[in-house]
Amino acid sequence: MRVYLDNCCYNRPYDDQSQLRISLETQAKLHIQDLIKEQQLELVTSYVLWYENS
Repeated sequence: MRVYLDNCCYNRPYDDQSQLRISLETQAKLHIQDLIKEQQLELVTSYVLWYENS
């Protein structure tokens, strides 16, 4: 399965983790990241994401 993560996902671990919703989103993002590293998911990107980060 292919997944696309936007900039909010990449920055979520740096947000205030005292809010339950943010903490859960962070945990989900880190789990997805682990699955990508284990090649169980394929990370895709876009020109827009590259542009936003330039």
